Amino acid sequence: MSTSHSKAAKRFLANQNYADWHDNTFWGVRVKRDSMAHQLPEWEELRAMASDIKKHTLTNIDRYLEQFADAAEKNGVIVHWAKDADDFNAIVYDILRSHDVKKMVKSKSMLTEECEMNPYLEERGIEVVETDLGERILQLAHQRPSHIVMPATHLTHDDVGTLFEKELHTEEGKHDPTYLTYEARLSLRDEFLTADAGMTGGNFGVAATGDIVVCTNEGNADMSTAVPKLQISVIGLEKIIPDYEALSVFVRLLARSATGQPSTVYTSHFRKKRPGGGQELHYVIVDNGRSEWLADADHWQSLKCIRCGACMNTCPVYRWSGGYSYSYFIPGPIGINLGMLRNPKKYSGNVSACSLCLSCQFVCPAKVNLGDQIYLWRQKLGPLGVANEEKRMMCKGMTKVFNNPKVYNFLTKEAHLMNMVPGFLKNWDAINPWAYGHDMMTFPRKPFHEMIKEVQNKEKE
Repeated sequence: MSTSHSKAAKRFLANQNYADWHDNTFWGVRVKRDSMAHQLPEWEELRAMASDIKKHTLTNIDRYLEQFADAAEKNGVIVHWAKDADDFNAIVYDILRSHDVKKMVKSKSMLTEECEMNPYLEERGIEVVETDLGERILQLAHQRPSHIVMPATHLTHDDVGTLFEKELHTEEGKHDPTYLTYEARLSLRDEFLTADAGMTGGNFGVAATGDIVVCTNEGNADMSTAVPKLQISVIGLEKIIPDYEALSVFVRLLARSATGQPSTVYTSHFRKKRPGGGQELHYVIVDNGRSEWLADADHWQSLKCIRCGACMNTCPVYRWSGGYSYSYFIPGPIGINLGMLRNPKKYSGNVSACSLCLSCQFVCPAKVNLGDQIYLWRQKLGPLGVANEEKRMMCKGMTKVFNNPKVYNFLTKEAHLMNMVPGFLKNWDAINPWAYGHDMMTFPRKPFHEMIKEVQNKEKE
């Protein structure tokens, strides 16, 4: 059964001050993105190149996966292949168990969120410590990310300060961000030094060299791999790109699109195990439905996504409704599409969370047709048996009106009679859901088509 986005959004909008803050925060990131894009005359050319590279790689993914794995193994990496989430979790657990790992530090990976790896390992006695600050905050708060790049932005520094008082025993009432960041760093330093293994996700896998490339602003991915002897890097198969020339295109696009920076502070390449006795580097390449999605003619382009979050930052619905109003773990336009690919009946409630303004397509660095795909998903809700019955009835009614000129002309001509209905009735959201957050319009005395005809006739005179 799907969860309604609109109902969850209504709960979020109950705190209007916070909703305003959330909207302004992410719109500010969108403005920074635009500023960065306008500084590069070749910006649109880069987007087109990124789109073409992704299309080429995905349509030849078998060849590039084989090339990537071969290059990695020649570098001394142990490569594993995971068919689905269960397979992935079991592979990671077997690696950790064989090395008697009790604690693993991890730099942010949406793939492990997708496969619910953390609870799987914790149920089997392995402690997993998130090391990116936002992810660590959410782990301590027992929450999931509300954004794929800025996962804890929905929390204020007072929220974090109160949390740290409870979990890290910081000074009561001292919620200065610099102080809180310092205390988090102290706490994580001990975790790095006592961990038995480190894990990172990956932004890109370079087929020609066998590199996994991780782009971060905190450097915790480097710490997660520099201290423990055992390193595991995990990526979905769609993250593979051909070579360094292709990588140079994506690196120029990623940070500018995600956070409005020229580049991330750290762009780390992992290719070989560190020198020294007992060091190991493992790659786990995960399918988990991606092969099936690639065969979907309408929706394969979602696999071009490079997880920058630009579509969320520009989306008026996401900015006003928050990440937790979406039932899939990835919110926003890309999350709507990925959720429907994952389980259309379970996540169909998110499809309504789109105004079809197509701003997401305009800013996507890989030119994923996000809004077009959402429109197509809406056409499939009926056959899937998850269409909203009220909307279906409204559409059937409007179809009859638009197909009958006499009825249409009569209703538009007499619409002004609605102005006589008392305002409290027209704006009572119990009988008029549109009135929630809106005041009903004042209907004109004449319908638009009559007014435009009058203007045209005067022009002829």
